[in-house]
Amino acid sequence: MPKHFDANMLKQLTNTEEIEVETRSPTGRTRRTTIWVIVDDNDVYVRSVHGGNGRWYQNITAKPDAAIHIDGRRLAVHAMPVTDEALIARVSNDYLRKYRDDPSANSMVLEEILPTTLRLEPT
Repeated sequence: MPKHFDANMLKQLTNTEEIEVETRSPTGRTRRTTIWVIVDDNDVYVRSVHGGNGRWYQNITAKPDAAIHIDGRRLAVHAMPVTDEALIARVSNDYLRKYRDDPSANSMVLEEILPTTLRLEPT
């Protein structure tokens, strides 16, 4: 059964433009990267604009226990790949809706980016 963030955090994540994801490299070095975040049906999703080549994405798929930073708070998370095509399409629509005023929004829904969709659960 998926774990969910509390209602206040879901609202905050819904209303924020960017968060930082903190990952750990294979050598153990911690790295923070600014990314976009989506909340859909009380679940939190992220994706890599650089596809599988994104360093943070490579780190988090190798070591799925990570953290997100939002408004000075650090929250431990576990990343899980999303493979359901209907859910990936829904998340794509969420990206286009939330970031509609940003010219980069279309790059988040390119075919090669879709497989990098991850669900974040609090730990």
